[in-house]
Amino acid sequence: MRFIITYDRLSNFGARKWLSFASERTSQAETRIRANGMKKTTDESSRREFLRWVSARALISVLTDVRIFAAPASSSKSLLGIFSIAQTPFNESGSLDLDALVEEVRFNERARAHGFVWPQNAGEWKSLTERERFDGAEAIASVGKALRPAVVIGVQAANVETAVRYAKHAQRVGADAVITLPPEDGPPNDALDYYKQLGMATDLPLIVQAVGDLSVDLILQLYKAIPTMRYIKDEVGNSLMHAAQLLEKSSNQIKVFSGNHGRTLIDEMRQGFSGSMPAASFADLYAATWDLWQAGHHQEAMEMHGKTLLILTEVDVYGFESLKYILYLRGVFKAYGVRRLAGAATVSSLSEEGKRGIRDALDYLKPYLRA
Repeated sequence: MRFIITYDRLSNFGARKWLSFASERTSQAETRIRANGMKKTTDESSRREFLRWVSARALISVLTDVRIFAAPASSSKSLLGIFSIAQTPFNESGSLDLDALVEEVRFNERARAHGFVWPQNAGEWKSLTERERFDGAEAIASVGKALRPAVVIGVQAANVETAVRYAKHAQRVGADAVITLPPEDGPPNDALDYYKQLGMATDLPLIVQAVGDLSVDLILQLYKAIPTMRYIKDEVGNSLMHAAQLLEKSSNQIKVFSGNHGRTLIDEMRQGFSGSMPAASFADLYAATWDLWQAGHHQEAMEMHGKTLLILTEVDVYGFESLKYILYLRGVFKAYGVRRLAGAATVSSLSEEGKRGIRDALDYLKPYLRA
């Protein structure tokens, strides 16, 4: 049997102090027994001494085999609700705008979203250098520590060694969890090994972003093999059907977040999802829908979600640039350019007509925006 407990829980039960005390007393008992000779265990007092020594040794062996997760203080933040997938701001020169990234974290707080995730696909992670990712994670975690939403740092990389480096850095700067996409173009065993190494690298909760052909059975293998892996961002096919199997087969122990801009958020909440990870640009609409539903105001939640779907029609056409343009209009970003990667799928440039459509939608939605 494998025991998994948190550092805080171990501390609450005083086990760390007991372990130190038991080790000291056991050492003393061992010395006395060796001095007296094992033959003297036939005496009642020596037998009691010997049994105390054996029992303490056994318990110490169990305790030292326990995996203790020394989570940072910020780990008390809940991993539940609307976790905004952040966009990455660039200056007009094309460099990473750390000031605007920090403002996006504050905007997320004002929107009353429940978490902040960076950098994933909508954050253009493939375009970022290692230095930019380190700097961005440090800036986000620094300001995020004092705010209510949980901070989740994306750690996917071209190889597991780099991903582990990102994960350790995320824990060092105070993130509340890490999230990662599976390795690209690799067999299932590669994904299993990749996630195992990441799960062992830190004590932070590990969120698996399930895409492509990451099957229910493989996700269940990950769940059983990796103590820190209890969360999924499910983007495999029909997430409602896929997640239903995950929830059933794990007895609801795997916590499921949706992607795909939270289009089916109402059905997801009915089904017992733990949250959704939509774009940050209008996270306040998603957060309002979530909060209304959780408060039992289902009719109002459905009405609010209908308003969210209105602006999603614009985003579907113009992609990342439209998401950034919304943040620009809302005073969060100073520019809304994207980094075009060679070989990436072509996305329509944001036309003047598209900008006008987004502005009209925002004007209509203004009474419902929190931030």
